[in-house]
Amino acid sequence: MKKRLQKFGEEIVPLSSRQSLILLVLIACVFQFLLFFTPALAAEAVAADNQPQISLGAISKSDVMEINAQKIADEIPQATSTPVIVKDKVLRTSTHVMTAYNSEVGQTDESPCITANGYDVCKSGQEDTIAANFLEFGTKVKIPDLYGDRIFVVRDRMNKKHPNRVDIWMKDRTSAVKFGVKTTRIQVIE
Repeated sequence: MKKRLQKFGEEIVPLSSRQSLILLVLIACVFQFLLFFTPALAAEAVAADNQPQISLGAISKSDVMEINAQKIADEIPQATSTPVIVKDKVLRTSTHVMTAYNSEVGQTDESPCITANGYDVCKSGQEDTIAANFLEFGTKVKIPDLYGDRIFVVRDRMNKKHPNRVDIWMKDRTSAVKFGVKTTRIQVIE
């Protein structure tokens, strides 16, 4: 069967192997063009058929501007409500003893709501402040084993006898006592 087809092809259009290859590539390109662009052209034709037909004598300059503005608005991609999740870059990870404290004079100084860098934790009410002597003020930290992706900020200092400990500020004493003492890893993020 293969020999008959080959003989038939040689009798109808006698081509060299190079010419056959060129013809094959040319035919493939034509089919690729037709198959690739045909759905897009069909979609444009359907979209064009759905456009309202306007008589040129019945439109004013403001109508043309409104139609053009609508066409532009239709072509601009609309924002989606899907949130974009951006992962924070982890600069370093280390393991530390971790405790909790709250704003009581016995656990702080004479101004219990004001941290070492001047931040008022009582006014903000957010439990996102930590005290750490080995990190600079403003350093952002994650505690993934305990709090997942929640971000804490270094705003306070501890007694000098705890150079490598991390202390989390909490609103009330009960939560701080319940937290207790833990050893966990922290991630310093960018």
